[in-house]
Amino acid sequence: MEDNLSINRGCCKGSAGTCSKLEVHDWLSDVVHMATADNIVEVRFKNTRKDYFRNNNNLKLKSGDIVAVEANPGHDIGVVSLTGELVKHQIRKQKVKLVNGDFRKIYRKAKQADIDKWKEAISLEHTTMIKSRQITNDLGLDMKIGDVEYQGDKTKAIFYYIAEGRVDFRQLIRVLAETFRIRIEMKQIGARQEAGRIGGIGPCGRELCCATWMNSFVSVTTNSARYQEISLNPQKLAGQCGKLKCCLNYEVDSYIDAQKDFPPNNIPLHTEAGQYNFFKADIFKRTMYYIGEGKNNTGPLAVPVERVKEIILMNKKGKRPDKLLNNTDSILAQKPKEFEDVLSQDSLTRFDQPKRNRKKKRPANKNQGNRRPSNRQSPRKKDGSGTNNK
Repeated sequence: MEDNLSINRGCCKGSAGTCSKLEVHDWLSDVVHMATADNIVEVRFKNTRKDYFRNNNNLKLKSGDIVAVEANPGHDIGVVSLTGELVKHQIRKQKVKLVNGDFRKIYRKAKQADIDKWKEAISLEHTTMIKSRQITNDLGLDMKIGDVEYQGDKTKAIFYYIAEGRVDFRQLIRVLAETFRIRIEMKQIGARQEAGRIGGIGPCGRELCCATWMNSFVSVTTNSARYQEISLNPQKLAGQCGKLKCCLNYEVDSYIDAQKDFPPNNIPLHTEAGQYNFFKADIFKRTMYYIGEGKNNTGPLAVPVERVKEIILMNKKGKRPDKLLNNTDSILAQKPKEFEDVLSQDSLTRFDQPKRNRKKKRPANKNQGNRRPSNRQSPRKKDGSGTNNK
């Protein structure tokens, strides 16, 4: 029953694998916990929504139990996702804000009547979302209602919407309250949260990170691409949400640390042979590529970072080296070996084509040039005389 409920709530297969976002691995599960007064339990709901409640009744709860918890107003139904000491770490990590100075309470384990009413509320969510979109369109509001979440007792519904700017939805709330006879709460979500709710496959071939494991979204800027020497192409840098890809922030710290002692790339290098300007950099190989001007424009030269620092220091003192590279590090920048697509080199239908009959060429006789002597005799004439003479 719990598996069916979690699927219906959009926690697993029905919502692009968000179950992995809601569940938490309890790495302290094998540790014996001391009984404390702070008996806090983490409970998960729909759309990656989690909250923390106090187990005042000392119920024996474990991960996966369906519980009835305090809500405003009434009560809500959720699934226990975490218990024990790890809950305190999650509270500090998520920076949970208390309501009226204390956590709300867990009433009881959900009874069958609670579960039945909860399932009835779940069945109303899709039709409510479609109807609310029609109402929004009739009112001419520049917003999109992405999802609806009913409270477990069917007295309240949360409408998740997307909007570019500020939207005055006071009239919308009145119309929705009159239409559905429930309490309305509007919650705005961003384009990244919407993409995570819908799901999809990224250009890397894997399921979207926002749909599988990402809960908090950090702002992504073009500086992350600049630090990694990535081309600032909006079509390649944007994800399915239309914003910059979240994965641009994954390795940017390593690139920043590797470039701490790199010299500025806007300073040209002056030598006796001419001037060289910066072209690109291979950060982890600690190599900077420079192209010469005028007669020295022979292609990018790979210059070690230490050599670049040395030339810049010499230029500041008014000196110019004879050559850009020393004899020890005179390496001409070669074009890196690109990936070879072996499959595209051969045709997939090459075995379907008929084989050609290729006759082996016989070696020519040296005495008669290219003509090969024939052992066949000429045909005899009708009178019996042949052409061969003894």
